[in-house]
Amino acid sequence: MGALKSEGQKGFVAYIGAGDPNLEATEQLASALDEAGVDILELGVPFSDPLADGVVNQLAAQRGLESGTTPGKLFSTIRSIRQKSQIPIVLYVYFNLIHRVGVKEFIEAAQESGVDGLLVLDLPPEESENYELVMKQAGMCPIYLIAPTTPEERIRQIVPRASGFIYYISREGVTGMQSTISNSIDSMTATIRKYSDLPIAVGFGISNPEQAREVARKSEAIVVGSAIVNQIAEHGSSPNLVETVKEFVRKLVIATKSA
Repeated sequence: MGALKSEGQKGFVAYIGAGDPNLEATEQLASALDEAGVDILELGVPFSDPLADGVVNQLAAQRGLESGTTPGKLFSTIRSIRQKSQIPIVLYVYFNLIHRVGVKEFIEAAQESGVDGLLVLDLPPEESENYELVMKQAGMCPIYLIAPTTPEERIRQIVPRASGFIYYISREGVTGMQSTISNSIDSMTATIRKYSDLPIAVGFGISNPEQAREVARKSEAIVVGSAIVNQIAEHGSSPNLVETVKEFVRKLVIATKSA
């Protein structure tokens, strides 16, 4: 993401639920999204209690669990992805899954499989010293979230600990598609930039090319999740799933890059 920023290009982060509808589809979608121009692939690791997610992504997590997706099976799939694609991969994961495996064991397994970074939804920075140390040793990026409700003093504490990029959640509440973009983006990204030179990726609610272009003008990158996951939900049983999703995302990427 830093290379894109230095070249003055906008980045596009695509989120999909791992194992939705199955891990074979995840592997195919990863290659297709790379071909569509996606800069970073964010894979949601299925979890039974995804508190930060709206209905669309909750159902994706449920489908991932029903397809038998575990962290171990996902790591195997990522190894397969790496044989065809070098797209940067970030795992969107709840800490319970990491804790169950063991922090060091999970991070090392993720790194060995080809994962580039982790976005741990529910790990407060104050409790993440061991996690950050192991991440640094593994050469992986800890991605941190900033919300519209995050006070400036807390932003000052959080963002220097991040690497890769800062993920600004542009709306309060859970993930989901929205009809309008947030009006907090300008002021919050300006505050974040006071304390970090990392690229800022803005997500939560972007669902069409017009919104993608508008948000990309205000940030270094955008994140689209629920809108893509919704396409997978609608076409999951179709033989044209991968091509349909690829074309949907390609239009969003073009809009983002033209901002």
